[in-house]
Amino acid sequence: MQAVIPFPDIGPELFTIPLGWFEFSLRWYALAYIAGIVLGWRLGVVLMRRPALWQNDAPPMTPKQVEDLITALVIGIILGGRLGYVLFYQPGYFLENPGQILAVWEGGMSFHGGALGVLVAGLFMVWRYKVPPLQLADAITVCTPIGLFLGRIANFINAELWGHPSTAPWAVIFPGAAAQDCGPEWLTVCARHPSQLYEAGLEGLLLGSVLLLIAFRGGLRRPGLAAGVFFIGYGLARAFVELFRQADAQYITPDNPLGHVIRFTGTAGLSMGQALSLPMVAVGAVLIWNALRRRA
Repeated sequence: MQAVIPFPDIGPELFTIPLGWFEFSLRWYALAYIAGIVLGWRLGVVLMRRPALWQNDAPPMTPKQVEDLITALVIGIILGGRLGYVLFYQPGYFLENPGQILAVWEGGMSFHGGALGVLVAGLFMVWRYKVPPLQLADAITVCTPIGLFLGRIANFINAELWGHPSTAPWAVIFPGAAAQDCGPEWLTVCARHPSQLYEAGLEGLLLGSVLLLIAFRGGLRRPGLAAGVFFIGYGLARAFVELFRQADAQYITPDNPLGHVIRFTGTAGLSMGQALSLPMVAVGAVLIWNALRRRA
């Protein structure tokens, strides 16, 4: 008998409050964004209040400037994440249904789009407050895994972005017709890799722990080192988990069942997540090389 784990009895909404002619619902996904931003802000303030962590004992920002940064980042994350999803994953659908671009409450955010939004927000801070760009990048990336961890947990609760069918004892029976469509050869109940939890563990817990260790063990005295580790760590973690994660439905065709957007030969190729993540590894390597060749 196949050993699987049933999906927990939990819905995407934390609670719903009837308010006359409409209802207010707080979704786990929204809560993950809010908590990730608040906790990241507080960690950023802690870092800025410890001059000894930084090169020349000079933090790149004041705690007040961290608040201004958070405002810019919220705008960058939401706009960049949504536009990234629209352009990277379903441009045809949104071209035909432009009104749906603003329907962020229905889901659909791209990490890589959000990262570009964060880049724009960071450039604004560099211009507005003359913040050292590499140190700003270090501060942002040390705080980012908190949001990544919470966001992936929210993806799991939403029963979205699940993995390939699996017979592993930790495979999960996700609800919904799409999750249960494993093909006619799947004779028992359809269980899948909980790829959201793989990402939460690698991108959130593991990468976050490494970055905190770097930050509080003198790594921030080498501008760009923490950012480089983040880029390499995220790129490799995402590329690895994509081996277990089901591709978006729009990429899957009878002759391309794995949904590769870059195809080599046979079943070899790259998913969209891998194609967008692997360049991050190259950027991270350059940042680390540049950080290590300079005196701390």
